[in-house]
Amino acid sequence: MLDDQAMLTATDEHGHVVKSPSRPAIGRMLANLQRGNAHLVLERVDEEQPGSWYIQVRLRENNTYQLEYRDGVAELHYQTQTISQEKVLGALLGWAGAKPGWRDGFMWNNIFGQLGPGDRETPEPSGCAEPSNDAEAV
Repeated sequence: MLDDQAMLTATDEHGHVVKSPSRPAIGRMLANLQRGNAHLVLERVDEEQPGSWYIQVRLRENNTYQLEYRDGVAELHYQTQTISQEKVLGALLGWAGAKPGWRDGFMWNNIFGQLGPGDRETPEPSGCAEPSNDAEAV
């Protein structure tokens, strides 16, 4: 379960934001990825922990999933790819619930050196749309 002081938000490419998304809401958002809405970000906001904490997935043109996560600082930014939506959902839910072992089953690559200077300092943008009322905890 998430720390009481941390807030989880889910944002899609259209800027639709769901605060404290439920497991079914995360599953629906993942299942709805398609061209024109191919990106989903789960972001943990905790005022007591500096940095940017998120996991994101992009449905690529070749129907594979590119999965990335960042643990606070740019040096801890990792990426992998898979064809399995089920594995992506497991990773998203595991990360959201801070479950040990959620990274298992993937070959993660640290992409810090591949990022430009601006990407290293700036966290992923949060959506600006009004949050959904789907407030069931993960």
